[in-house]
Amino acid sequence: MNLPSRRILLLLFSLGLILSSCSKKQETGIPVGQFASLTGPQATFGQSTDKGVQLALDEINGSGGVLGQPIRLITKDNQSKPGETSTAVRELITRDKVVALIGEVASGRSLEAAPIAQRSGIPMISPASTNEKVTETGDHIFRVCFIDPFQGTVCAKFAHKLGATKAAILTDVSKDYSLGLAKSFQEEFTKEGGIITGTQSYSGGDKDFSAQLTAIKSGNPQVVFLPAYYTEAPLIIRQARQLGITVPFVGGDGWDSTELVSVGGPSVEGCYFSNHFSNQSTDPQVVAFVNAYRKKYNEDPDAMVALGYDALLLLADAMKRAGTTDPAKVNAAIAATKDFPGVTGKITLDAHRNPNKPAVMLEVKNGRFTYVETIAP
Repeated sequence: MNLPSRRILLLLFSLGLILSSCSKKQETGIPVGQFASLTGPQATFGQSTDKGVQLALDEINGSGGVLGQPIRLITKDNQSKPGETSTAVRELITRDKVVALIGEVASGRSLEAAPIAQRSGIPMISPASTNEKVTETGDHIFRVCFIDPFQGTVCAKFAHKLGATKAAILTDVSKDYSLGLAKSFQEEFTKEGGIITGTQSYSGGDKDFSAQLTAIKSGNPQVVFLPAYYTEAPLIIRQARQLGITVPFVGGDGWDSTELVSVGGPSVEGCYFSNHFSNQSTDPQVVAFVNAYRKKYNEDPDAMVALGYDALLLLADAMKRAGTTDPAKVNAAIAATKDFPGVTGKITLDAHRNPNKPAVMLEVKNGRFTYVETIAP
């Protein structure tokens, strides 16, 4: 072998060592997976959640990490598409060897991921999937948000507080979230003596709601319950106003996006929705969180931010209590969570791995989401 060839081999060998060293350096820390809709129709949900998770990650790793190690967050974008979540979660578990999962906001995508996590024995914490079926998947599935039966009940009680005795319901039949909320709203509203003047449906992605809204208008409701995502809610309300429907619309946490106002404009003024958090809270812990978020992102946090933040902090707390990152022991520690001080409220998980916590009602007022009241379980 001549001298130039030897030099080339030595150079390649050195490069291999450097790349191997870099690879090992990148792989240090506790691997935690996050799957979220960072792009696609519901991207603001995933982007907000990720920002909250990143803020929590900064705090955790900035204060020494967990059990002497930093958390290494591995994030996958499911693009808001059916089928992409299962691919992402399988990769996180089998290839990236994560010890726990954070995700998702949309209930349908959490329901896609949950059976995979359950079979693999990997704990999964959903920041904001409210459909009750999510945690029914198994004992490795948790959430830090309230569930649809409670949220639907809150909205029904609030509708009565507005003086409404007649309500119409417009449901997205393609979303588990929407169906669950509609069911619980109808049950509570009628139980308290209210009358449902009509139920109409559409499918996510629709653009023309005139037929459904015309039918709703004919029933003369005093309020319309719209358990929709922000992708359709402002379009629906704008079309309702154009058809002469002037009564308030009430929705759930799926409305929580600045796009509700930017797309809905004046049409959504005076409408209300239930949520997990208000950044107008004067609680010192919430004020500190809001200020830290503003410093990092130069904007106000929404509820998805707060829930993502709480989800990762709760996981880190469970790992510390477990004294290990072994998924089975971490799972047991998460299940035993009691009075965890989240910014969305104290979190105690019940036997079904759901938290018992209050909701807030917000009004769209002067283009902002304004706090109205807190409603306890």
